[in-house]
Amino acid sequence: MENDLNRLKVILAEKKRTNKWLAEQLGRDPATVSKWCTNTAQPGLETLREIANLLEIDIRDLINPTMVTEPEVMYVKIKK
Repeated sequence: MENDLNRLKVILAEKKRTNKWLAEQLGRDPATVSKWCTNTAQPGLETLREIANLLEIDIRDLINPTMVTEPEVMYVKIKK
């Protein structure tokens, strides 16, 4: 698992939004949002919902996909 991957940081960049913008929208201290983007701290579930609504994304997009996906299965054709 890649520990330095931060979905919030990636999505903010994709949406061309800043930590400061998100902090203002949520009424939070910019330092708090910065901690979320550096994995020093994590927002609660209700805050994740607010963030998802503000960024117009599914809340699941804020969760590291390696934590929610099932392992891939490979099928190999065997010749007789």
